Amino acid sequence: MSGPGLRDRRTERSRLDGRRVLVLVCVLILLGALTLWRPGNSSRDSGALFEVSGATMGTTFRILVDAPVSPEQADRIRALVRARLDRVDDLMSAYDSASEVSRFNRHRSTAPFSLSAEVIEVLSLAAAVSEASDGAFDVTVASLVDAWGFGPEERRSGTPDEEEVQARVDFRQIEVDPVSGTAAKTDPRVTVDLSGIGKGYGVELVAEGLRELGFPSFLVEVGGELKAGQRKRDGTPWRVAIEKPVEGIRSVYGIVALVDEAIATSGDYRRFQDTDSVRWSHLIDPDEGLPVRFRGASVTVLHENAARADAWATALAVRSPDEAYALAVREGIAAVFVHEDAGAFRSRMSPVFAERRQALEELDES
Repeated sequence: MSGPGLRDRRTERSRLDGRRVLVLVCVLILLGALTLWRPGNSSRDSGALFEVSGATMGTTFRILVDAPVSPEQADRIRALVRARLDRVDDLMSAYDSASEVSRFNRHRSTAPFSLSAEVIEVLSLAAAVSEASDGAFDVTVASLVDAWGFGPEERRSGTPDEEEVQARVDFRQIEVDPVSGTAAKTDPRVTVDLSGIGKGYGVELVAEGLRELGFPSFLVEVGGELKAGQRKRDGTPWRVAIEKPVEGIRSVYGIVALVDEAIATSGDYRRFQDTDSVRWSHLIDPDEGLPVRFRGASVTVLHENAARADAWATALAVRSPDEAYALAVREGIAAVFVHEDAGAFRSRMSPVFAERRQALEELDES
């Protein structure tokens, strides 16, 4: 790909390595020696955790609630979890032709398109992260995700040319109006992919619902995106593990204690494809219009909001290590970068991540 258009969009950034890639999510939940709720256990056992798990959004979910739960409350929790996750999937799935996002993508017009409050909220959150990250996070990469064979559409022959990338991939091509509940495209060909923020949004909705039901101590996980509520009844935080970015092996790099906070990870070690002896990840660099080569790296972000953690992990993973670190420092993002170096794993923490981790460790010792 060549020409001045995309290069103009890299103003004030050094040229990105066109072989970089990012992949969504893989935080492994470390449950340790927790006692899990199982059918037949007393739901009023003061030490038991109530668990709900299943499938959603093409992945799995798991919710743990640290409270005595009656059978009636258990039914309400299950119903809430299923209703909220199904709602996100029904609205935002790129694989369901009847979803609201799919219908918006087929809307070949610049006229405003009416959208649900949830999709308007997600598009607004996405735009805020896109602006703050200089376009590293961009939901309009949908056409490129399809073009490279990572989406619901069959892969096209060849690669998209620069003119197409310029015309169809730019978050500014979507104008959201929360007051009217509409979004408009400045180019009717633009399509969106909310997979880089949708699971985090689903996590946030479930967490909000659990609090409304009177269960403030929980751990919600959807496809690797997590949010913890308040401390458990024994006073300890929820603990989750950050995986080593190693293909085909699930092993723990480090443990993070969470209280009223979300965590999300993006890396290049789970979903990829090999083409002409090159290993490409499934996430796309919006500026280059290209996936990036495997490099054995991941980015983990802590944030009070799970959707923002999800989006920021994606944004930081698409940049080079030095660019991503500088961006995290500039925007005050709590992030840790893990990569393999000569057979050993090394990490680099943003100042905010280091401060929060220390604070959590001190709380854990209290």
